[in-house]
Formats: sequence, structure tokens, C-alpha cells
Amino acid sequence: MDFWQNKVNRWVIFAGIIFSILNMIFIVTENFWGLLLPLGTLLVAMMILSLDKVLLFLVFTVPLSIFYFNPNLHVGFTLPTEPILFGVMILFFIKFLFQGGFDSKVLGHPLSIAIILMLVWMFITSVSSEMPIVSFKYFAARLWFVVVFFYMMTELFKTQDNIKKFFWIFMIPLAAVVIYTMYVHSQNGFTKESSTWVMFPFFKEHTSYGAVLAMYVPIAFAFAFLLKNGLNNKILGIILFLILTIGVIFSFTRAAWLSLVVASLAALVIYLKMSKAMFYSLVLAFFATLWYFQGDLVKKFEKNDQVSSDNLTEHVESMSNISTDASNLERINRWKSAFRMFSERPILGFGPGTYMFLYAPYQKPSEKTIISTNSGNMGNAHSEYIGPLAESGILGFVFIAILVFITISTGIRVYYKMESFELKIIAMASLMGLITYWTHGFLNNFLEMDKASCPVWGFSAVLVILDLHYGPKKNSEPILTQVEQ
Repeated sequence: MDFWQNKVNRWVIFAGIIFSILNMIFIVTENFWGLLLPLGTLLVAMMILSLDKVLLFLVFTVPLSIFYFNPNLHVGFTLPTEPILFGVMILFFIKFLFQGGFDSKVLGHPLSIAIILMLVWMFITSVSSEMPIVSFKYFAARLWFVVVFFYMMTELFKTQDNIKKFFWIFMIPLAAVVIYTMYVHSQNGFTKESSTWVMFPFFKEHTSYGAVLAMYVPIAFAFAFLLKNGLNNKILGIILFLILTIGVIFSFTRAAWLSLVVASLAALVIYLKMSKAMFYSLVLAFFATLWYFQGDLVKKFEKNDQVSSDNLTEHVESMSNISTDASNLERINRWKSAFRMFSERPILGFGPGTYMFLYAPYQKPSEKTIISTNSGNMGNAHSEYIGPLAESGILGFVFIAILVFITISTGIRVYYKMESFELKIIAMASLMGLITYWTHGFLNNFLEMDKASCPVWGFSAVLVILDLHYGPKKNSEPILTQVEQ
């Protein structure tokens, strides 16, 4: 009798009966998605009671997430990440409005300000968009990626162990995806043609797959060979590094290979402590040389008829083929279309996320390729920098450029000022991962995907929190001296 007099017990029994009835209704009506209601309820409870664990669980699910399109609602989203992201974002805003107390230092950091400006301008250009519904969906996705993977992660990263957990729990399932991909690839002879789809359903195609793997190769290298971990973690780090490296190679993603070369050269420049004057002089000399020899270079590229191939050497050579390689030519076609759209609407653009639906009339027949389309089903402008010009006007490009500049300058500053050798390595690895993405961004854009947004904004959050909440470096010993000690 005492059992029924307890209010908590009565609520538990009542909730159990309701769940049982709902489950029977879902089964009878064949609405099997409804059977996930208990899991959803558990997640809501966890968001309220232990949000840090939900964030880490979310990071773990990102590499394993799968895109789902509902033909009845005409809405596509990534499961299980985007519903969780939406719920966590709403909880964040509710808590912020009623309790406040979010770290003002994070909000005032230059990188945070650049992100906020980017979001504000994206909202303004969504209002003026040619396709407002498309633009606001695009804006909403960018908002929950930034809120959760950047702002909420900065709170999580105030505990140093959580930074390493963030890296581990993404790399492990990502390695599992690579193993699955390599198995499917092996069944198709490791050909270049099959490399474009063997990572499905975890990635839509090979370029996004290669970009995400490239971001984590520096992280895996640091965990395998530089950070002081236990023997088991060292072995795991080496295994993950080998798996991710093999994955990048067999992704046949030329931009990913190039981005790792650029990131490695940038790390070398930072490590050697090259002066700003010397660095800017080299950059200026590089671009001046390109400008001076542009005619000769274009002629050379036009004479290169090596197309993408199963042979890795030939595949690398095809990077500069702008005469017969369909992938390269189509990318140029998309860029030229974007510039024509920009020239028509240079201030506000056509609206975030609208390029793929509106660029077809801006193509020229002479520039179209065998893979060109007018149906808006073959992706976007293939550039994180050129795409915003068409979609959000000149300021869309400016804010992205400022964000990239501040990200890299923050990473360099953090690396030099860290007192802890471990934090120096984490800062360098995070910066290298971001450099791979923003280099890749010249040729592709993937920030509408959870798999790319999680590391991009997460690595950025690592740099910001190291900059704000971890001690400055008190001496200027070279990194090799610290290793020996």
C-alpha cells in the first residue's frame, strides 16, 4: 500500500503505461520511428542533468551519422545528430536567456566576434533571399553547428581532459568508417571510379570524406608520436594514424592531399619562428611570381591532358589539367557562374544556400562539361570563399576571409604562448587541422555538413579556450629542447 502512496512511484507507473500505449499505437500504425520516443526522452533528461555527456555522445555519433530524406515533408536531415543538435541549441538559448552567465571572455574573443558577424550577415541575406525558406534552413543549420560545436564546446574544454576526449571520441568512429570504406573499396578493386561512392552512407562522396580525414591526420599524428600517453593510448594513436592516412590516400581526393602538404609547410614555418616580415615577403614573392608567369602557367596547364586516374602519380598530375579533366573544368564552370551571380547582386547576393538552385542560367554553353547539370542536384559552388560571394555578396566573402585570418593568427599566438608542451602540441595539431580545411575550402565547401562542422568549429573552440584560459608561455625554449627534458 505504501508503494502506491509514493508520488514518484505513481508517476513512474503512469509514464510506463503511457509509453506502452504509445508503442502499441506506433506498431499498429507502422510508425516505427515513434519507437525512438523512449530514447528521445532519455536524451532530453540527459541534456538537463548531464549536458557534458550529451555533447561527448553527440561528437561520437557525428562520424557515424546518416543523411535521411523524408519525401512527405520534403525535408532532409542527418540522423541522429541534427535532432540532438537542435534540442541542445534550444536548451542553450533557454538557459542563456533565463540564467545568463555565459563566459563573456569567449563572447568577446576576436574569433567569436567574427563568427557572430558572419551569422548576423547570413541572417540579413536570408531575409533578402530569392528563396527565403531555403536560406533560413541553411542559416538554422549553421546556427546550431556554431552554437553547439563552438560556443558550448568552449565550456566543455575548460576541463583539459575533455579536449583530448573530444579528439579521441571522433577519431575512433571515424577510423571505423574508414575500415568499412576500405572493405567496400577492396570489393571494387580500389579503383578511382569506385572511390567516389564507397564511403556511402556515412559520406555522400569522396571529397567531403577526404577533407574530414585530412583534418584528423595531424591530430592522430600528435596522439601517436608527440603527446605523452600511456602505452595503450600510444598504440591506439599509431593505429588510428595509419588508418586515417591510408583512408586519405585511397580517397583519391587531390584537394585533401594538397591541404596536408600546405598544413605541414605552415607548421614548419611556425616551428622555425619565421619573422612576420620574412613570411609576408615570401607570400608576396610567391603571388608576384604567379602573376608574372601566369601566361606561361596557363599554357602549361592547358597542355596537361592527364586526367584523374587509378594510378596515384597520374592522379596527382591531373590536378593542373584544365583542358580535359572534367572535375577541374566543372569546378571552374561553377566558379565562373558564381562570379556572374555576384556581379548581378554584389551587395546582398541571392541568399545563403541558394546557389545550387539558381546557378544554372549563369552557365555558358562553352564552359559546361559532361558532368554539368541544370537541375541543382550536383552540389554547390565548390568553394568556401567564392560561394558566399554569390549567396551573401561581398560582405559574405569578407567575413569568411576575416574568420580564417583570425583563426590562423589565434592558433599561431596560442602555440607560442603555451607553457605546457602538451598544450603546444594540441594547439599546433588543431591549427594544422583547420589549415587543411580552409585550404581545402578554396576547392570545396562542406560547412553545411555535421561531419565537417564538428571539427572546424570544435578545433576553433580549442584554440579560443587555450588562448583565454590556459597560462602563457614564460620562456621561449625551442620545442626540441622541451622534448629532450
